[in-house]
Amino acid sequence: MVERAGAQEIIRVSLPTFVADEPFAAPSTVTLGEEAAHHMRVRRLEPGVRVRLLDGQGMSAEGTLTTLAKRHAMIAVDRAVTVDPPPPIHLLLPVADKDRMLWLAEKATELAVASWRPVSFKRSKHVNPRGEGSTFQQKVRARMVSALEQSGGAWLPSMYPDATVEHAIGARPEGVAVVMDAGAPPLLDVLRRERDLSTGVTLVVGPEGGFEAPERAAFERGGFHPASLGASVLRFETAALAAVAAVRAALEQQG
Repeated sequence: MVERAGAQEIIRVSLPTFVADEPFAAPSTVTLGEEAAHHMRVRRLEPGVRVRLLDGQGMSAEGTLTTLAKRHAMIAVDRAVTVDPPPPIHLLLPVADKDRMLWLAEKATELAVASWRPVSFKRSKHVNPRGEGSTFQQKVRARMVSALEQSGGAWLPSMYPDATVEHAIGARPEGVAVVMDAGAPPLLDVLRRERDLSTGVTLVVGPEGGFEAPERAAFERGGFHPASLGASVLRFETAALAAVAAVRAALEQQG
């Protein structure tokens, strides 16, 4: 039987938590792969212990570890709930330094960002080593999975491949769209002008050194409202984290 829960009504976070690659329900038996089995041995888990499973798409379950082998582990699931997603925040971030993008991937997951799309800005080309391509995306997903297991959430961000500015604007989700830019009105003032944020907010954070003038103009033509986080010059990952946290708070307040 599968129950439904709100975003805050999730199975106990204190249980050892793992993200499963296969769908599951209750009752069922779920097999986890070699990496999860390794983590269980490192944590000295033994058959009979209670664990929590996530699928990253809103399903949260609780069950008992029945088998722990070198290359796999088996969980007998006896309870599952479907967790409603929070109001969506879609993040458009610059293709940038690898380590800083990976750090941001963790924090974006903790703050329940709904989607993640790197954008190749003109100034992205000057970064080395920069995070781009399918192999790097796999590393990003691994960081997101780890963050989800530790944060108690139930939803992984949807990941999209690197995009040009034009493609990112054309693929913009519905809802309010904001482009972070120094000298613009404060972000909270921009959000307060919007009477309904329930369909979601798309945030654009530019590269180190800022947007080129044609990029800024393209976002504004695409319906993105300029907003800022104050007078300080922030690194892209700091700006993204601060903006996502502010938007999440505004969404919770309006909800």
